[in-house]
Amino acid sequence: MDNSGLVWGNDALYKQQMFAEYINGKNALVAQGGGQRSIFTAGVLDAFLYSNFDPFSTFYGTSAGALNLCAYLCRQPEIGKSFLLDLTTDDRFFNLFSFVRQKHYIGLDWALNKICSSPYKLDIDMGKEMLVGREAYAAVTRADNFHDDYLPMLATDWLDVIRATCAIPNLVSRPISVAGKEFVDGGVSASVPVQEAWRQGARCIIVIRTELPEHPLLSGQEATELASKHDKEVWYRSPIDNIQSFWNEKVDQGKKSIEDFIDERVGKSGSDKSLSRLELLNGGRWLFGADNVYRLSHLLGTKLDAGLADMLMVHYQTYALTQEFISNPPEDCYVMQIIPEEPLRSSSLMSSTEDLLFDYQQGLNSGYRFIDEYQSTRKLKIKKGAHVNLMLNR
Repeated sequence: MDNSGLVWGNDALYKQQMFAEYINGKNALVAQGGGQRSIFTAGVLDAFLYSNFDPFSTFYGTSAGALNLCAYLCRQPEIGKSFLLDLTTDDRFFNLFSFVRQKHYIGLDWALNKICSSPYKLDIDMGKEMLVGREAYAAVTRADNFHDDYLPMLATDWLDVIRATCAIPNLVSRPISVAGKEFVDGGVSASVPVQEAWRQGARCIIVIRTELPEHPLLSGQEATELASKHDKEVWYRSPIDNIQSFWNEKVDQGKKSIEDFIDERVGKSGSDKSLSRLELLNGGRWLFGADNVYRLSHLLGTKLDAGLADMLMVHYQTYALTQEFISNPPEDCYVMQIIPEEPLRSSSLMSSTEDLLFDYQQGLNSGYRFIDEYQSTRKLKIKKGAHVNLMLNR
């Protein structure tokens, strides 16, 4: 499709004249979730801040993507990076053995309280000022029917909204209540809330991805050229391959790996057939992927209940529709994806500092590249408009 494109660290793939037709309309910025993988998003948004770049009318974020957008709107570079690099790597946020043995959930409240205090301290007043005349929303999932909903960010209840969009099933103790309704992680029903941006009138939609997307432009000759820069198997492999590294952490020196331990527990249940089905349905986009949600249930001695199964099915269905929308947008809009230069090295949780910093740099590179492409396209549009005016005045 001519009305969609890709930008990454050292290159881009799109029709500039087509992009130029849309950039002066209502521009939306959409940030996908992804746990610690959202360090890439933090890099993109920091590149925007360092360049004083903000041509957007509306903002939509899911989970950690929403938190990164808050830092962007508050005009605080490296806050999103610090949240992921400093706080989510702390044992007080998540410790696998405490979770498995004592069911200690992720320390989301602890981390959010930290980000609201010195030395971080999100400047919410600045964020509200930056939103005057504009709108920002966090994607959430209603706990009663698993429908997507969109709550205003940086309003009076902004902290509860962030808690709700990050309330990952099985990793938080209960749904989050906001304005009398209960919500869980927006990634269940709207991992990339691009359709909502379009429904609300955005016609130039910029999407920051934390996974390498399928895309019609990545076929044929252009795909071959792109694949020459990366190993094709790596470029197209499922994101679950990256997320599986979470389970390859060692229990302790000389002990079995987490993967072996979980396989042993799951094997005892005799449910391998169901596990394979869930792997196929989810594909690894929801924090750990459906298979690992299932495995966590077995580690805790619980069964995959109907509610969790329904969530997984909703996620699969909505994500498939979202991917189709992004790959083939309606004719009245343009979708540009900002993607990593290469597959992200970080996982959703338990990533190394080195991998997080590498992916943050990828985000910076892709962010700066997008700014260059956007400004070049804008100049093309201005030049084209001046030429038209000249012809009309003759």
